[in-house]
Amino acid sequence: MIEKLNLKILELLVDKQLSISGLTRELKAEGVDEHRLILTGYLRALRDLEILQEIEVPPSKIYAMPESFVDSQSAELAAAGTSGVSENSENIYFLIRTQLLKIDLDLRIPVGVHVISKLFERPCFRKELKLVGITSKHLDQYCEKSGVVSEAFATHLKKYRSEVTRIEIPPDDPAYEIRVNSEEISRFANEVLAGIIKHRIDLDGLVAKSKQTTLLP
Repeated sequence: MIEKLNLKILELLVDKQLSISGLTRELKAEGVDEHRLILTGYLRALRDLEILQEIEVPPSKIYAMPESFVDSQSAELAAAGTSGVSENSENIYFLIRTQLLKIDLDLRIPVGVHVISKLFERPCFRKELKLVGITSKHLDQYCEKSGVVSEAFATHLKKYRSEVTRIEIPPDDPAYEIRVNSEEISRFANEVLAGIIKHRIDLDGLVAKSKQTTLLP
């Protein structure tokens, strides 16, 4: 239920702003019937993580994607030849972000760095981590206490920055790479990539209705 709630809330708020009452109605229409108090606590947690923006409109509170996230996504879509925030679901950073929300908070950073580095065959920039929902504060705190992810000092970083044309990478934007890979990080990264594929490709008639619970030898 939590995973479904994660994705549904983000999907509903991609191109609109909703109050708790509005979200409750929209979620029920999507088949997600959650108590208002639970939904309220969950939205505030997403606000505290800077995943959602809370706007005071007395006597209500309105929830939306952070303005910086929406603005940057719109700019990227325009650069790619598309328009409209409602098309964010086709944006690679949005797709990664929705999949990362299924993962424990501290694992999102190494998995996000791993996925972006593998997809784009280069270190992952701080700007990109912000686009997939990882705040600078959380990133700095994580890097201080963990040796799994560290700042990249590759000689080609300037070249990489210039070659990224879909979004604007600041000239002093640091990049990150995985220093200590693990089976857990690789497994979650594969789940993120599989989730993106499932989102983009119609798999009806191919996915088993009765899910396999144990791996084949």
